Amino acid sequence: MLEKGIYSILNSTHDAMVAIDLNERIVIFNTAAERLIGKQASEVIGKPVGEVIKNTRLPQILKTGIAEINQQQNLGDIIIITNRVPVLDDKGRIIGAAAVFRDISEVKQLAEKITNLQQIKSLLQAIIDATQDAISVVDENGYGILINPAYTKLTGLREEDVLNKPATVDIAEGESMHLHVLKTRKPVKGVVMKVGPHRKEVIVNVAPIEVNGELKGSVGVIHDISELKKLSQELYKAKRIIRRLEAKYNFSDIVGNSEKIRAVIEQARRAAPTPATVLLRGESGTGKEMFAHAIHNASNRISGQFVRVNCAAINENLLESELFGYVEGAFSGAVKGGKVGLFEEAHGGTIFLDEIGEISWNLQTKLLRVLQEKEVLRVGDTKPRPIDVRVIAATNADLERLIDNKLFRRDLYYRLNVIPIFIPALREREEDLYELIMHIIQKLNQEYGRNILKISGEVYNSLLNYDWPGNVRELENVLGRAVINMKHYETVIELKHLPLLDNQQRDISLTEKEIINNSYDELFAKWEKDLLTRVLKECNGNKTETARRLRISIRNLYYKLEKYGLK
Repeated sequence: MLEKGIYSILNSTHDAMVAIDLNERIVIFNTAAERLIGKQASEVIGKPVGEVIKNTRLPQILKTGIAEINQQQNLGDIIIITNRVPVLDDKGRIIGAAAVFRDISEVKQLAEKITNLQQIKSLLQAIIDATQDAISVVDENGYGILINPAYTKLTGLREEDVLNKPATVDIAEGESMHLHVLKTRKPVKGVVMKVGPHRKEVIVNVAPIEVNGELKGSVGVIHDISELKKLSQELYKAKRIIRRLEAKYNFSDIVGNSEKIRAVIEQARRAAPTPATVLLRGESGTGKEMFAHAIHNASNRISGQFVRVNCAAINENLLESELFGYVEGAFSGAVKGGKVGLFEEAHGGTIFLDEIGEISWNLQTKLLRVLQEKEVLRVGDTKPRPIDVRVIAATNADLERLIDNKLFRRDLYYRLNVIPIFIPALREREEDLYELIMHIIQKLNQEYGRNILKISGEVYNSLLNYDWPGNVRELENVLGRAVINMKHYETVIELKHLPLLDNQQRDISLTEKEIINNSYDELFAKWEKDLLTRVLKECNGNKTETARRLRISIRNLYYKLEKYGLK
């Protein structure tokens, strides 16, 4: 009865038990042992323990009489922790050995998971601490649980100021986005507020933290607006520098195979290696700047800087200081330490003076000195500085007429006109039109992410019959607007996509008699005067708006109005 009670106790315990006698034969094999070893007690009782458990150490315990406590052992596919002890009689003699063990596979896996989680937590903490973005995390109740060093640097608040404190503790102005996100469970982006004792202006992005659908808190990333503004300004400056210092076109980028354009390219190629000043002539939009880039890149100054100056775009009062620089105190508002001029920046390289016909008489005189003496005199300075600069100038103005009207210096004209290159208008090289169209379409496909394959015959005829007063630049504009008018899936530019061309809008016409009895210059003058009159009237006499619509400088407009006696 007692023996049955003992076996009942042994079988009810969660721990497995195996006992052997002095002959190493199994005498006890409880239910837990059956489960772990996968054999029934009826099968193993009386058998040598080594046949049942291959790596057992119970025979070793019989020999040594030394217990082995909390030993890890592999038992097939499982891992056990076991205590092995000798069994003694009342006189202290060894009469057997017993092992008590349990499966720790799940415990071990759990321990490994906990270890991994600790490692992951440490890794994430290291990443969060290392990032330059300021980060704050609150729990589901809106109390701070984590900030990083970037947060402290930005806000001026330490861990003891924030952790276990309400999410509003860091806000100097604005609403807590942490509390907002915890309430709505939706992320917010780009919210402007002020934080910390120094009322730092920042932009915050906050998102909820959810685990298995349960809200656990929210995380915020904070950006310093002042730093963003600084970076934006630096980027803007960098873009200006890149724009000014990089010649990005080569002769291979100039599209066209007509005899006229090939002759001009060949002339420019021959001029490129020489140090001579080049004067690029041609209507607006013909590609004068592209030729200037190509000449620089084909010259021995390619490693030097390419500085582009639009003489019509800079205020006349500022243009001199921009071109030649100034010394400290030269005028009110002058930068401390003075400023290097664009001619000096271009030392060893090329300076491209676009719209050269727009500069004032006084500035023409100073530019002439630079070209003659190869030195510049900064505004407010008395000591000239030597320069080594190749000059390329460009204009769409009639310089000869400006000279006759005492608006442009004849001696400066001769200095600039060493190698004159006349770039033909688009209407003078119609055979290049289709190639230009396809080249521009390819560029627009890349810019707009489109797949336009061609133009219809009607479109080509319409473009071919147009006189293109704005030349290639106007062609790019027309095709760009056509692409915008197209559906995304359309691949052929049709007539319906084209904007109304300028000559289809004009009500100014020339009679056959006028064409027969007048020269080209007379016909052009009549057309230009009529155009100026009409646009000026449409703008109610506003000359700034008139110049903008005609895409000419205000100075050029005044010259034309005076030329035709218009007010």
